[in-house]
Amino acid sequence: MQSSSSLSGDSGIMDIEKEYNYNDATSLTPNKTFKSKYHTSFLGRTKHKISNAFRNKSLGCLSLTLFVLGIIVCGTILTCNAFRGPKNSKIVIILAVNDGGGVERWKTPEEWSVERSSIANKKAYADKHGYQLTLKDTKLKRRYSHEWREGWEKADILKQTMREYPHAEWFWYLDLYTFIMEPELKLEDYILKNIEKNAYRNVEHFNPLKIEVDSPYVNTKNEPVNLIVAQDCGGFNLGSFFIKRSPWSDFFLDAWWDPVLYEQMHMIWEHKEQDCLEVLYDYQPWIRERLAFVPLKAINAFPNGACWEQRDDPRFFYNQNDRDFLVNMAGCNYGDRSCWGEYEHFKALKEKLHRPWYKFW
Repeated sequence: MQSSSSLSGDSGIMDIEKEYNYNDATSLTPNKTFKSKYHTSFLGRTKHKISNAFRNKSLGCLSLTLFVLGIIVCGTILTCNAFRGPKNSKIVIILAVNDGGGVERWKTPEEWSVERSSIANKKAYADKHGYQLTLKDTKLKRRYSHEWREGWEKADILKQTMREYPHAEWFWYLDLYTFIMEPELKLEDYILKNIEKNAYRNVEHFNPLKIEVDSPYVNTKNEPVNLIVAQDCGGFNLGSFFIKRSPWSDFFLDAWWDPVLYEQMHMIWEHKEQDCLEVLYDYQPWIRERLAFVPLKAINAFPNGACWEQRDDPRFFYNQNDRDFLVNMAGCNYGDRSCWGEYEHFKALKEKLHRPWYKFW
């Protein structure tokens, strides 16, 4: 029989497993068998090291702590990578998250819950159709050394995202309090493919702001659509809108983000960049030529409680019989409304509407 040193080649731990024969009570001679498959595998070595580590209680606790932290870190990395999606996707979904960022007050559990639900909703939709999803932080922070731009950063976020995804063609901006109700609809087929035919190119059909309908030097018939928005009871709605990459869009975003406009009007315009866009549309013919409108319920249906003065107007509000594509809970953090309550309601409704016929619970 070979000695232990000859088996291991060292004075270290022998690479063998001792199996005792208990059939003969007088014989406790170990049968030495090599377990090379076990000990040379990663799982085997890991199990062997962990078992040795746990012989010392303090070292065992440390090992367990490091093991758990490793799982958490790996899980975080995998989760972050999951949002990347196909890098060459022609459509990028931009979701504004971390609204306020807890700068002025602590975020509540309900706010965290809504944020997680909103991210999961958009991620599932993007994965289903092969779109790119990117999350953009909208916490309060200084953009320049002398000013704040809270509520006026959509243009800057769009410019950043266009640089980040140079192969993308369309960008869909979504506020946090939006929820996709019909995930089966593809953006290409639903809205983008025939947008010139399905959208209206001026405010003649619906004009809550009483903007001048006719403007000189405007030719919408021969110009493509580069910006798609909807109007609600108060004017342009930017909770959900589309913009196409083009030289026109670069010029438009620069004008929209103009520091001069911000410095002069940010204390006057109540709705910040929304008011800015409305003024640009009203006074700049070149912006009118590439902007198209779609009905609010097409990309931005409201829940009951929004647009209270027009609460009986069916053009604004989500209707499950119409199976509206997306609901936007704009203003849910004001008055008696509850963002978390509304979000949970529409989550449950979506699950009910899309439950397979063979499931009863």
